[in-house]
Amino acid sequence: MPWAGPASPREPIVPQLPNPLSAVPSAAATTATRVAAPAATLPFALGPVGRDVPVSATLAAHEALAGRRRRGEPVLPLAFGESGLPVHPLLAAELADTAAHGAYGPVAGTERLRAAAAGYWSRRSLPTSPAAVVAGPGSKPLLFGTLLALSTDVAVPRPSWVSYAAQAALIGTEPHFVRVLPGQGGICDPDALDAAVRSSRAAGRPIGAVLVTLPDNPTGRLATPAAVRELCVVAERHDLIVISDEIYRDLVHDPRTPVLSPAQIAPERTVVTTALSKNLAVGGWRIGVARMPDGPAGPALRTRLLGIASEIWSAASVPVQHAAAIALDEPAELADRVARSRSLHAAVCQAAARLCQDAGLDIAPPQAAFYLYPDFAPWRERLRARFGVATGADLAALLLRRYGAGTLPGSAFGEHECSLRLRLATGLLYGDTAEQREEALAAPDPLALPWISAAMTRFGDILADLAA
Repeated sequence: MPWAGPASPREPIVPQLPNPLSAVPSAAATTATRVAAPAATLPFALGPVGRDVPVSATLAAHEALAGRRRRGEPVLPLAFGESGLPVHPLLAAELADTAAHGAYGPVAGTERLRAAAAGYWSRRSLPTSPAAVVAGPGSKPLLFGTLLALSTDVAVPRPSWVSYAAQAALIGTEPHFVRVLPGQGGICDPDALDAAVRSSRAAGRPIGAVLVTLPDNPTGRLATPAAVRELCVVAERHDLIVISDEIYRDLVHDPRTPVLSPAQIAPERTVVTTALSKNLAVGGWRIGVARMPDGPAGPALRTRLLGIASEIWSAASVPVQHAAAIALDEPAELADRVARSRSLHAAVCQAAARLCQDAGLDIAPPQAAFYLYPDFAPWRERLRARFGVATGADLAALLLRRYGAGTLPGSAFGEHECSLRLRLATGLLYGDTAEQREEALAAPDPLALPWISAAMTRFGDILADLAA
């Protein structure tokens, strides 16, 4: 993605955005096969993208577990990345009070919501104008709209959230997987990114953007400030747009851990997205916000994103925007809710990680949210000999079939098929009822609650049986 050079040596480089409606190179038409599923036989023809992109792996696994529940079969829900907690009464009341607002809202979002989002980011050392904010029905559509607005090949960490590569494939651009730094997650190794950009440009597939997840899904790890700075150096060197997905930012287990957004280092080239799905557990409400870059790039990208939004989702739900504005204002009762959620996620996720470590699996301790990413490679020969497991997908299928445990293989996140890493999500272990989940939030030791203790015991038993 070409950028215009600075007008003078003292002025920042300003992006020259590509035309999102320009023709896509024919090689991109095969990109979707990376996330392909067998096409069903239909009485009419489908283009290559619509034919080859399957249901998101996380949603497919969630639906598979729901089917087992309906049949009365036991399940251990470790596949779906949902913060399984009740909606706070303050948000539920605001949504109910404004439910009569049935008219369309502004494409960019209501002034009230955009001002609240600007305040949210400003309190996190990212001074933001409401004019730089775009709201949408979740951060996922906003990420897709941003990728479409840029229409450039994109570097994504390996591993990274399942939808990044799939969204690039839908657009017709190429996702370039780049390894992460050892022990970190959600950020491309800066040296490897530099090499990938040079190689892709030499091959005629220039990378124009790089995705960051801060902190990360699937690994539960947080990139260090030093790594973020180094990535921003590479982004400036090669005139890359940085797209920073920060939906888990408020769920870093230790609040003392420093979190550095790329937008603090390279504000003129960074888009930041977030939502309320994870920190306040309202994923079903579908609301998110995006912060456009500072400087001339911001208005240009915002104009494109609004045009795309107007043709895809028109506007986010106005009643939900009213509730989201209160959430982003962060009144004391909601700040306390997020803090207690953070503590609960940390307790259960870290306990699951300890079980993996004690069993002899390779695992980096999770630092955020409710994800862990153990590697079963130390058991490779045992799993092959006993169960015929050769791939991560084989392992995930075994866990579902034999134990009713839903997991996702590393291959869903860009890992090679032979990888035996699994993404485990503990956010749905907090109880089967709203009362149990509220009790989990209030408990000084949630691991002592019978239903959470039973889930941890079940997980430990599964590991023990696999290792036998």
